[in-house]
Amino acid sequence: MTVTEARPGLPARVGHLPVAVAVVVATAVLVGLPAVAGETGRLAAVAVLQVALVAAWVPATGIPGRIGAPALGLAAAAGADLLLVVPERPEIGALLAVPGLGLLAAVLHQMLRRAPRSDVVGSLAGVLLLITTVSALAVLLLLPAAGDGTAAATALLVVGATLLVGSLVDVLLPRPAVAAGVPRGVPALVLGVLAGPVVAVVGTGAGDVATVLGAVVAGLALGAVAALTGLAAGFVVASGPRRAWAAVLLQAVLPFAAAAPVAFSVLLQNAL
Repeated sequence: MTVTEARPGLPARVGHLPVAVAVVVATAVLVGLPAVAGETGRLAAVAVLQVALVAAWVPATGIPGRIGAPALGLAAAAGADLLLVVPERPEIGALLAVPGLGLLAAVLHQMLRRAPRSDVVGSLAGVLLLITTVSALAVLLLLPAAGDGTAAATALLVVGATLLVGSLVDVLLPRPAVAAGVPRGVPALVLGVLAGPVVAVVGTGAGDVATVLGAVVAGLALGAVAALTGLAAGFVVASGPRRAWAAVLLQAVLPFAAAAPVAFSVLLQNAL
């Protein structure tokens, strides 16, 4: 995972430090704002991450649609948040309406692009993935309904710790690499995943064997999703010259979106 492709001459591992800082900030926002301001703070934290991801999407991925893609992303984020905030008893299934309508909007966006329309398939796929991703981030609003506040914070800390450990290990030990051209090392991937169950067990506190085993499984699941999504983001930003700041945000925020539905399921099972 790297953000240095747009800055030739710098060592690849330098790019992992900004990602680590961004992960710490994102985790602090998601855990700290709800602790200070309750549900209003949680909504603000999710909205901040959604806006950051929308702003970074086109510069980080390089898809066509500098105006349309962010506009659709913001609309999807607002719609997903409203579906989970306005109803008295929100349901996660209501979020399916966002990518459903988003597909129609994304096709219309491609039709309205100025000719010649380059990379239509790539642009359409990128916009749909953005809509799905910001919708997934909205699932974080449901974590307190699936489990208590402590469990929700623990799930977020597991994701943050996985990403942080992976980035820091890559600074010190980037070899052997997972794939050629993507400076993400196997040690970082493995240790990042293993950090998940450690944080999960510590977050749940001392308990019986069943409680500890449940926390370990939950930590491994969240850690694996976060680490593999971070790796996928690394492949995206390593595929060509990208804006460094956008690549940092993509690698720091995208794993939280992928892990949000998993965290919701984990909390429903009382694994944390």
